[in-house]
Amino acid sequence: MTYLRNAWYVACWSDEVKKGEMFSRTLLEEPVVLYRLTDGTPVALQDRCPHRFIPLHLGSIKNDAIECCYHGLQFDCTGKCVLNPHGDGKIPTAARVRSYPVAERHGMVWIWMGDEKEDPALISDYAVLDQGSGYKTSRGKITIDANYELVAENLLDLSHAPFLHNGLLGSPEMTEAAPVVREEGSVLHVDRWMPNVSVPGTFDMLFRRDGQNVDAWQNMSWYPPACFMLDVGVQAPGESRDRGAWFYGVHILTPETARTTHYHFAAAFPPGGPELDEETNKRLGEMRRIAFDEQDKPILNAQQAAIGDEDFWDMKPVLLNVDAGPVRMRRKLAQLIAQEVARNTEKLPSAQTSGA
Repeated sequence: MTYLRNAWYVACWSDEVKKGEMFSRTLLEEPVVLYRLTDGTPVALQDRCPHRFIPLHLGSIKNDAIECCYHGLQFDCTGKCVLNPHGDGKIPTAARVRSYPVAERHGMVWIWMGDEKEDPALISDYAVLDQGSGYKTSRGKITIDANYELVAENLLDLSHAPFLHNGLLGSPEMTEAAPVVREEGSVLHVDRWMPNVSVPGTFDMLFRRDGQNVDAWQNMSWYPPACFMLDVGVQAPGESRDRGAWFYGVHILTPETARTTHYHFAAAFPPGGPELDEETNKRLGEMRRIAFDEQDKPILNAQQAAIGDEDFWDMKPVLLNVDAGPVRMRRKLAQLIAQEVARNTEKLPSAQTSGA
């Protein structure tokens, strides 16, 4: 599968990469090993020794380098082989592994897997997750057995909530809301406004706990290629947002393979919001687990199984008005990938492009 490679993806939560340990994960179909230097700086290398192709994460860390467990070759943080313990110790020129640029921001390790120069300014802004932001946060991660574009569609089309998440995140009257799709620069927004609807269970807990109708909103933003921010909440009918209950939902997708996706998510509750006791937090966590693990995940897994290796558009999907956001996302992503492929093709020597 072709991915947009000159972009930032989340490799993992920051605390998953610990000093003195290695953390391995497949990202964009490439095996990657992450570790920290003695000063705490995160490093990401191709997780494959160029000698006999043993995963480097099976080895050990020696003086900020990784030592392959099979023949003891050592590779520094740039991917260069710095020790060959055999014979005269000569190091072959080809004895190196790829090093990926990484950045640590918002409690996450971000990785750049393209060939163009990385730009830290392109990392999506999730400052609400930073310590000192004032937001109360919780987070998690699951793996979905589905292509990341299918997961992205699920996030951009929340009209499924009254059905798949009825009573939890959605209510029957929400089906009447038409999505409003707009673009601001590279960001795609899909907004839904749902006045005077039955309050979903999660928001009843966060708001008045009286089961009365509310005005509800779901405003999802997509930052290519795979970052999302959901502004979601409820208020009493006709009242203002600042008297309601709301939070930001962070959703970040990183392709593992063409049919599996790393899904990092978090909730950020604003300063001055309702105080949540331990029991309420526990119940909210369980509701989230049900929504993600028992509702979204099985459906997306089944969707991928039904599609198999077929091309999505070749299957001629029936389109509804709720598909405006997902369709625009797919087309925009395809355009960005095509532009990247074209740039890479222009860089090839003429003999390669001509097939000579």
